[in-house]
Amino acid sequence: MSQTTVDTLVIGAGPTGLGAAKRLNQLNQGTWLLVDAGKEAGGLASTDVTEEGFLFDVGGHVIFSHYQYFDDAMAEALPKAGDWYEHQRVSYVRSKQTWVPYPYQNNISVLPVEDQVKCIEGMIDAAEERVRAKDAPKTFDEWILRQMGEGLADLFMRPYNYKVWAVPTTMMQCKWLGERVAAPSLKLVVSNTLNKKVAGGWGPNATFKFPAHGGTGGIWKAVAATLPQEKLQFNKYIEKVDAEAHTVSLSDGSTIKYKHLVSTMGLDYMIDNIKLPASVNHGQLKTAVKDGLIFSSTHVIGIGIRGVLPPRIGDKCWLYFPEDDSPFYRATVFSNYSPNNCPQADKKLATLQYADPSKGKPSSEAKEGPYWSLMMEVSESHLKPVDAQTILAETIQGCINTELIKPDDEIVSTYHRKFTPGYPTPSLGRDAALATLLPALEKFDIYSRGRFGSWKYEVGNQDHSYMLGVEAVNRALFGTPETTLLNPDWVNGRRNHEMRLTPAN
Repeated sequence: MSQTTVDTLVIGAGPTGLGAAKRLNQLNQGTWLLVDAGKEAGGLASTDVTEEGFLFDVGGHVIFSHYQYFDDAMAEALPKAGDWYEHQRVSYVRSKQTWVPYPYQNNISVLPVEDQVKCIEGMIDAAEERVRAKDAPKTFDEWILRQMGEGLADLFMRPYNYKVWAVPTTMMQCKWLGERVAAPSLKLVVSNTLNKKVAGGWGPNATFKFPAHGGTGGIWKAVAATLPQEKLQFNKYIEKVDAEAHTVSLSDGSTIKYKHLVSTMGLDYMIDNIKLPASVNHGQLKTAVKDGLIFSSTHVIGIGIRGVLPPRIGDKCWLYFPEDDSPFYRATVFSNYSPNNCPQADKKLATLQYADPSKGKPSSEAKEGPYWSLMMEVSESHLKPVDAQTILAETIQGCINTELIKPDDEIVSTYHRKFTPGYPTPSLGRDAALATLLPALEKFDIYSRGRFGSWKYEVGNQDHSYMLGVEAVNRALFGTPETTLLNPDWVNGRRNHEMRLTPAN
């Protein structure tokens, strides 16, 4: 059995692991190694390619940033002007058989009058409740009612968030919200409704970038390419972590000894597969996982369509679906992000099916394009089961129901992949669990970070995830506080320019 010894070991080659590796490489202090169970970099920010040549990310990802250090990394990995497309977010909510501009709660002016009345009455009641309230809301549902009222809660917030999280809003906390959910202004909503105006541009992703080639996964392959390749090891599966011995056992029988461990494995997997000394109550940690760490699974479904992008779709980016006429909560017009997400128009492809199979069996003759594509996301949990055998057909029917596609559209490529886990749920018990679990690991120089390593959705975007890795290294080597992990609202509310990738600081 072979054993390698390094100062810092990084587990995982997604954004967090690569952020840690970039910082270690930049600092050039001690030895380091990165291992990943996959065959290439990317993790949960990877991109798949169908047999027909359509690209689909493993979920809805775009690039926007709160950090100069992250911007430096993106510019280093993809430095040419032609490496990126820049977009203005064009986003809508499908409601009452119409497209309501995002954010929904600021744009009820496009709804039927009776629904406008319900929403405004609810917002007035909510404003009065906020004045009377003596304590902060405890659940996401209470936050919704106190900020928006019953009208918006029932029309959008409750049904949409159930479709996203696969748990009711009463089972979720509200400390995670920050810039994730726009709290409406009663004055603005009333003014816009009376004047029939539309409000837009809210949020950190009102403008965003997307890579010209390779999808989101292409970004992280490019970041990995900037690192010393001999320090990146793929197809290495972690079987056991020995906290006291500071060793990791791999599936090939080898071990790695470390001083510091930055792990992006799921925190639940870490607790299940760690050997702790007898002085640590392992059962208590497992109970914290069971009680506080909840997740949903995600089904990503993609369809490639022959034809010119229809005017009804136009320059739309991503779209939200709170109603039950579709199984998905979000659809992305993935071909709008980059024309290279689809095959070239001269590529000949056979039609797999008409969107509505009752239209008959299409000809098997391969024909040219042009092509466009849609990518949908469906959540699943024990409270919200999904039939994996039928979800593709249900999704296509949902696209017809919501007028994303027409019954006679020719589908030339399909994609379906389930991710378990998909998203970390901001559950009522999450923060208490993290307050137990993360310090327990840190006593043994283990820094569990990333979307599922530190289980914080509010710092789960690509820029956050990358910086969680960077800051974990700073903490391990220098004792520097981790602002992204500990103060999400603070980092999300400002431009973080203090640290740069080049020159080193």
